[in-house]
Amino acid sequence: MEYQYPIDVDWSQDEMLAVINFFNKIEDYYERKVEGSALKNAYSDFKKVVPGKADEKNIFDDFEKSSGYNSYKVVKLVKDNPDEKYFSANE
Repeated sequence: MEYQYPIDVDWSQDEMLAVINFFNKIEDYYERKVEGSALKNAYSDFKKVVPGKADEKNIFDDFEKSSGYNSYKVVKLVKDNPDEKYFSANE
């Protein structure tokens, strides 16, 4: 797919990589499968860069408009099912 990640130019390179890594896990959920613990870890790193709920919602909305992928839904699914190892939109 051709789309852009919602990146803030004021972030450091490490912060940008953390955000991109998180969105890569969201892509994995929709395109293949993702390990729940890997997504939780990536989300934790994402929250260090984007701690505010309002900013998170705006970034999630921007990513969904660009990609069609709902990040909130995936994060909630993983959090609500801690015993599941893998998650996929294709199952």
